[in-house]
Amino acid sequence: MLTEIETEVVVAGAGPTGLMLAYELALAGVETLVLEKLHQRTEQVKGGGIQPRTAELLESPGLLEPLLQRAVAQDPAGGHFAALPVPLDCAPWRTRHPYPIAIPQWQIEEVLEERAVAAGARVMRGTAVSGIESDNDGVVVTTGGPQVRARYLAACDGGHSTVRKLLGLPFPGRPGTHQAVLADIRLSAVSSLVPRRLGHMSNLTRHAGGHWAVLVPLGGDRYRITFGRVGQADRTDDSRDIPVTPEEITTALQAVYGHETTLGAVDNASRFTDATRQLEHYRAGRVLFAGDAAHIHPPLGGQGLNLGIQDAFNLGWKLAAVVQDRAPRGLLDSYHAERHPVGAQVLQHTSAQRVLAAPNPSEDVAALRDIFIDLLRLPDTNRHLAGLMSGLSLSYELPGEHPLTGRRMPDADLVTEAGPTRLSTLFGSGHAVLLDLAGTVPAGLRLPPRVDLVRATCTDDLGAVALLVRPDGYVCWAADSAAASGDTLLAAIAGDLAGMH
Repeated sequence: MLTEIETEVVVAGAGPTGLMLAYELALAGVETLVLEKLHQRTEQVKGGGIQPRTAELLESPGLLEPLLQRAVAQDPAGGHFAALPVPLDCAPWRTRHPYPIAIPQWQIEEVLEERAVAAGARVMRGTAVSGIESDNDGVVVTTGGPQVRARYLAACDGGHSTVRKLLGLPFPGRPGTHQAVLADIRLSAVSSLVPRRLGHMSNLTRHAGGHWAVLVPLGGDRYRITFGRVGQADRTDDSRDIPVTPEEITTALQAVYGHETTLGAVDNASRFTDATRQLEHYRAGRVLFAGDAAHIHPPLGGQGLNLGIQDAFNLGWKLAAVVQDRAPRGLLDSYHAERHPVGAQVLQHTSAQRVLAAPNPSEDVAALRDIFIDLLRLPDTNRHLAGLMSGLSLSYELPGEHPLTGRRMPDADLVTEAGPTRLSTLFGSGHAVLLDLAGTVPAGLRLPPRVDLVRATCTDDLGAVALLVRPDGYVCWAADSAAASGDTLLAAIAGDLAGMH
């Protein structure tokens, strides 16, 4: 029996964040081991929505197509803010994926694990983390089985992170004030109030009979229901582990959707609260935090899963570069510097949504909702919130004077020597891309490993003649002329991609 395993990176948690990170690391050739305490995957829908920016990121390495094959049938509908009845329009953000995509979370995990393992990562299930020792050279993780020695530990083990607790790190924020139930169910009979097809969130939300509920059709007799009570003091964190009974679900179903609606079976059910918390630092020496282990918030607007996967995309290429000694350790500090403000922003706007989405609003909140609905119908307001909720407007504060610096690069149609292609396909290897659109990059330029020079033409105006795009799809350098590219390109490659800014 193995008593010790050595690996370069150990990831705690085989949820979407941990598996996405494992894939990114394995793609870069980093020896990666994922530890998961559960013996088998729980087939829960959970946070089963992929936002447009996450869809773009997943498309680059070819992960989106197998996910789309598993997507829930739905009417094309924009995202939402606080379930208000005005769809968010992502068209102004130049994306090929303007609508959120509904896919059960366990199926997202299934695809990500399959691809991570195929890339070389290992996943050990039924292996819970029970101890952590860290020094300047690495970490030693104690489990119920083998001991694991690694250079870095990535904690992707959820809102109740064992790693975070073992390290004694505070998780400041606001405790839950309301509790709700999330359940995957089957209905044996439905009333006319039950939605038949997945569409805009405002059409899936109802409240009646002292309860509020969001009922999402998943095909056939399968539904995901989220519900709580209106105008009563809810139990909170202390009672999260009390089992959800079929009778409790039936009471809410019939209160909101009528007595003709009959519960056939409960596939799984759990409780959650609206707690809002965030780690002060996403890095503690050799330990890095991502996903719910780093931040939790009310599940409004379909943000959590996407925030975690985008954490993984930001961290993956940086951690790989440091492990492979292609960049100094300082690059890992840029992970916290870039992603902590993003998490804080999500905590802020989900808190605002919590007020606007209240099922039994006061007169003042009802007036605020009416004004907010009017504002959402204004193109500028809608564009702003569409960018915020979809992740398409996210930009990072990177050095450089060009207006594209720090912004996402929209997928564009290109023509290279090999023929037509799309910008998104250039990132399938996990490399950075130096895109030369006008022959401005000097011939014979020596590029570091994992930076690909692509000379191409594009009928669209991308806003620059040459761009250096990070592996996570964000521009870290751009130039409008050959002269500008000669002056600053080498400095950008040495600085921005090596974390020396």
